[in-house]
Amino acid sequence: MTDRVNDDSAAQREAVLDAASRAREAAVDLAARSRADKDAALRAMAGALEAQSAGILAANAIDVERARAAGTPEAIIDRLRLDDGRIRGMADGLRDVAQLTDPVGEVVRGYTLPNGLELRQVRVPFGVVGIIYEARPNVTADAAGLCLKSGNAALLRGSSSARESNAAIVDALRKALVDAGLPADAVQLVPAESRESVTHLMRARGLVDVLIPRGGADLIRSVVEQSTVPVIETGVGNCHVYVDEDADIDMALSILVNAKTHRPSVCNAAETVLVHAGIAEAFLPRALAALRDAGVTVHGDARVAAHDAAVVPATEEDWGTEYLSLDIAAAVVDSLEDACRHIRRYGSAHTDAIITRSQPAARRFVQAVDSAAVVVNASTRFTDGGEFGFGAEIGISTQKLHARGPMGLPELTSTKYVVVGEGQIRG
Repeated sequence: MTDRVNDDSAAQREAVLDAASRAREAAVDLAARSRADKDAALRAMAGALEAQSAGILAANAIDVERARAAGTPEAIIDRLRLDDGRIRGMADGLRDVAQLTDPVGEVVRGYTLPNGLELRQVRVPFGVVGIIYEARPNVTADAAGLCLKSGNAALLRGSSSARESNAAIVDALRKALVDAGLPADAVQLVPAESRESVTHLMRARGLVDVLIPRGGADLIRSVVEQSTVPVIETGVGNCHVYVDEDADIDMALSILVNAKTHRPSVCNAAETVLVHAGIAEAFLPRALAALRDAGVTVHGDARVAAHDAAVVPATEEDWGTEYLSLDIAAAVVDSLEDACRHIRRYGSAHTDAIITRSQPAARRFVQAVDSAAVVVNASTRFTDGGEFGFGAEIGISTQKLHARGPMGLPELTSTKYVVVGEGQIRG
């Protein structure tokens, strides 16, 4: 039995490394392709998704039924489920990326040195980008499209829960690439039958240039801690809405309900609301009623619970939880500084918002909260590549090296220096 397990593991490793090797060859091809070539391929990929939508939906139905049978929470099933509208959205996302400026070859800076050398720093593809993600099959198309436009080959390792959906999507994309004259291996699906394939992908240093994990805290932590391939960390979204003493109550209500309920299963949904004590008496009764009407369960501290018997007593764990459901933690704070301290302690450095009419309060919040996105008088739901005008995003980085916030095309490139001389030598 042990020998068979070892044989299976070795076979998995060889399969992953073979895919990575083929991706590396495809990346060399992509790096030299013109924008016209890549845009034509993206439009072909979009058309293929629409043309093969029936097969993709049939595959997705198998995944959804399997997830339901396994007792998967509805929030996760919502991320997994596809319909005609979501497939159109995936196709439109690819077309949108085709219309974006190609970052490859962009001169970041350039000048002539005193010795006459011409120096240019230009954007170049990473090469091979591995994406490890959970549940959401739309990520398959988004990631493939962004990688292609930025000249990178994509190694996609989705979760086993979306195995059928991802396979159908990648099959459509690869056929479209071939039809467009690009290598099919520019987009590959890493086998998801075993967790070992993730380990092998994380250890493929020298073949894979960068890994981007997208998913829950456990997945991201595992990739960051175990990978020998460089990682761009995309974080969980324990996002806060702070209602300041000088907030417009109607505005705060609208923003809070939108941030929590517009799509609760995504990373930029609000998970905690903090209310200044000076506005709590006027704001909380209306806010709790509005959240209750929207089907939201509030996990509140004693001062919040005093306003509504339906409030569930909050635990220490609640303050750090990314619910991804119609649940929200709530607390009353005595000052803006207390709110900022709470966010620094429990937040995930994703997106945090302040609702206030006070410019000094807004400036202090922006200064004190160290998150990838800090929002003033707007919903946390706007932290999104599409909403920021980047087109489809590869993820939202909460780290501080290389990229931070929604990662669009420029964030999928590195740079190199091109030095042009006329025989200069260094003395």
